[in-house]
Amino acid sequence: MSQSTAPGTDAATQVFVDHRELLFAIVYNILGTVADTEDVLQETWLSWTGRAHRSPLDGINNPRAYLVRIAVNHALARRAAITRRRETYIGPWLPEPLLDEAAPDDSADDRSMRSESVSLAMLVVLESLTPLERAVFVLNEVFGYAHTEIAEVIDRSPAAVRQLAHRARQHVHARRPLYRAHPRVRRQATERFVEAALGGDIAALMEILAPDVTVWTDGGGKAHRTGLRPVHGRDKAARLLAGYATRRGTGFDVRYRRVNGDDSAVVFEGESPYAVMVMDLTQDGEQVSDVYIVTNPDKLAHVRRDEETEEEGS
Repeated sequence: MSQSTAPGTDAATQVFVDHRELLFAIVYNILGTVADTEDVLQETWLSWTGRAHRSPLDGINNPRAYLVRIAVNHALARRAAITRRRETYIGPWLPEPLLDEAAPDDSADDRSMRSESVSLAMLVVLESLTPLERAVFVLNEVFGYAHTEIAEVIDRSPAAVRQLAHRARQHVHARRPLYRAHPRVRRQATERFVEAALGGDIAALMEILAPDVTVWTDGGGKAHRTGLRPVHGRDKAARLLAGYATRRGTGFDVRYRRVNGDDSAVVFEGESPYAVMVMDLTQDGEQVSDVYIVTNPDKLAHVRRDEETEEEGS
């Protein structure tokens, strides 16, 4: 690397590092997968450093806005590939769960930014939006970008962005009421549910499950005991969930962790992650309305047991 390019490259690297967690959070909420998000960040980095090589960064008045624009447009392009993969996916497709714990060398700001991911249940709803609607919803509703700022990011007029935002908001609110249970209520409900499910207690499951509960199990055709479609209704759901108890003797270990901002259960079999279980509650917080179970090992590859050990020992 020549003397003339090194300073500019070093400056570009530092700017990217300073904004990486913001970019990760935005892109993850648009895509719903960690692996694709990391790929998009790599593409963003290459675009950014290529720009730095061609001309000085001094010409960019707002590096943050510039990076967000690059990342969002790479993410929108990546959505097409994700859609193609989903067309041949075996069984229900769920977003890749994101554990909120940060690496030991992450700063407090990094941990706060990464936890900006919306809930797994909300990500499921966002999957039904068009790519542009989803990008606008994430930027506006989650990260507080104004319509005029979003217009510059996605190369649309402010009027077009307002229309996209209106459609996305209507669709999301129709499918998911604006309600979020208190963390303590969620934790208690999660523990009750997991104890009943892994204990094979059908009576307790019938009590905690809402009559119209839906269970989504994403094994991607690579895990045992996963259905090819969501299971609706309390009776069927209770029988399905109690079936997990038959594997209890093989050595399940349940750890309660925050997944996409919500208290959830991470089930380990030995040292390997077996499932991430996320519950959505009814508005009164008394029963479970939806259960999301991810057992596809590809989607659990980044879930590590040692994170819990470090947390408990801190």
